[in-house]
Amino acid sequence: MSQRTILIIDDHDDLRENTAEILSLGGYRTLTAENGKRGVEVALAEKPDLIVCDIMMPELDGYGVLHLLRKNPETEDIPLIFLTAKAERSDLRRGMEMGADDYVTKPFEEIELMNAIETRLKKYEVLHKKYAATGKGLSELAKDLRDSGMLQFNLENYNSEAYTKKQVIYTEGKRPRFLYYIVKGKVKAVRSNEDGKEYIIDLYSDGDFLGYPALIEEKNYDESVIALEDTEIMQIPREDFQQIIYNDITVASRFIRIITQNVKEKEERLLNLAYSSLRKRVAKSLVDIHEKFNADTKNKSIEISRDDIAHYVGTATESLIRTLSDFKSEKLIETRDGKIVILDISKLKNLLY
Repeated sequence: MSQRTILIIDDHDDLRENTAEILSLGGYRTLTAENGKRGVEVALAEKPDLIVCDIMMPELDGYGVLHLLRKNPETEDIPLIFLTAKAERSDLRRGMEMGADDYVTKPFEEIELMNAIETRLKKYEVLHKKYAATGKGLSELAKDLRDSGMLQFNLENYNSEAYTKKQVIYTEGKRPRFLYYIVKGKVKAVRSNEDGKEYIIDLYSDGDFLGYPALIEEKNYDESVIALEDTEIMQIPREDFQQIIYNDITVASRFIRIITQNVKEKEERLLNLAYSSLRKRVAKSLVDIHEKFNADTKNKSIEISRDDIAHYVGTATESLIRTLSDFKSEKLIETRDGKIVILDISKLKNLLY
C-alpha cells in the first residue's frame, strides 16, 4: 500500500510541527498549513488521504474549512478530524452535523490521535472500495465493515433454519421480517408475469444476503425466493439490521448505492433477454449462473435443472435444450451425470450470434 498523506491545519506553529513530526514517525507523509485558507488551498492541490484541522483559527476557522471542503466534489469525501480545546456538546454536535468524521480534544496523547487517524482511514478505505452489485458484494461490504469496527454485526448471534429443495423462503408481496443470510446452499429469486409464467431474476449461494432491498426501502418483497437444493439460512430480525445500518448514514448510503446498481444490472439483463438472440441469451445465462455459483473457477459444472435455466434465460425448456445441443456439438459445453459442464467459457462470453 502506498504511503498515506495527512494534512495538518493549525495556526499554532509548535503544535502543528509537533503533530507533523509524530505522524511522520508513524509512517505518514505530512503536509502542513498555518491557517484555514491555506489549508483549503493545499487540500485542493494535494488531495490528502486525511485532514487534521484545528477549530479555532483566525481568517477561516475549522468550520469554514469543513464547509468549503465538503461542497467541493474533489475534496468532499476526505476524512477530517477536528482538534479542539473545547469539549462543549454544542461544538461537537455542530461539527458532526456539518460532516466532520471525528474529534480529538487538546491536549491529546499521541496514541489517541494515531488511533483516530487509523480508524478513519480504515473506514474511508472500506467505504470507497469497489464491491460487486450482488448479494456477495453486499456480504463482502458487511464483512469489511465488521472487521473495521464500523458495523457491530455478529452473525454468530443468530440461529439458522434448514430449508428443503423447492421450499419457499419468502413470497412476493409479503412484508419483510428478516434479513436472510445463506450459510450453505443455493436459492432462486423469481417473479411471475401477467400470464403466471415464472422467470428467474437472480440466483444466490453461500455467503449471500437476501431480502435487503425491501428492508432498506421499507416496502413489500417484489420477488419470491425458493430453495434450489437443501439450504441452511440465517434469519436476522428486520429491526436489528435497520438499527445497524441507520446508525451510520455513510454506511447506509454505501449499501443503498450497491443495491441501486444491483437493480440497474437486473434491468439490463431483462432488456437483454428481450432483444438478444436465443444463442446469445443462453450463452450469457450459462456464464452468469457459473459465476454466481462457482467461487472455484476451476469447477465449470452447472448444477441446476434445465427448467430453472430456461426460466433464467426467459425461454421455453424445449428451446433451451435445442440451443444446449448446438453448444454441445460446437464443443462449448458437455454433459456429465446430467450436469452441464462448460468447456470454453471465453467463447461463451464472446458469442456474438
